[in-house]
Amino acid sequence: MTAIDYDLEFLEDGRTIQLISIGMVCDDGRELYAVSAEFDQSAVRQHPWLREHVWPQLPIKKNPLGVRGVDQLDLNHPDVRPRAQIARMVAEFIQATPDVELWANYGAYDHVCLAQLWGRMIDIPEGVPMFTSDIQQEVRRLGLSWDDLPKQEDGEHNALADARHNQTVRRWLTERAAS
Repeated sequence: MTAIDYDLEFLEDGRTIQLISIGMVCDDGRELYAVSAEFDQSAVRQHPWLREHVWPQLPIKKNPLGVRGVDQLDLNHPDVRPRAQIARMVAEFIQATPDVELWANYGAYDHVCLAQLWGRMIDIPEGVPMFTSDIQQEVRRLGLSWDDLPKQEDGEHNALADARHNQTVRRWLTERAAS
């Protein structure tokens, strides 16, 4: 199996999950990072946790000094893309991986948000797994706790930095399971 570790940042309200950003890293060295151009920026800025942890990680166009107004997502930044383009990029990234398995940390919502890139669950493209293996399940299976895991050095809540850290943790867990 070839693993792709991923992370999504998203806005959810109990009914819907809006993609903010996605980061993916593959065991073959490839990486993917994209920020949706279509999420509700105002809702993210109004959500205390997202405003503090996620918003600062995004490519933001700051207002010039002395100009009143609200900072906005930089829609001209190369990482910012329409959802449909992100869906194509993610499908191609996953489909280019032979015998792929997906891994995420607390990945239930991540997988739903990932699947919704293509619409309904039955619309997931051929070659994209219908489930994600969860790092926390493996932690529990091995009798470990959160405090036992390698700590993330920086970039927490940046989807690509989190995906890289997920890969580090998954590989660390694989070593523990083999010993």
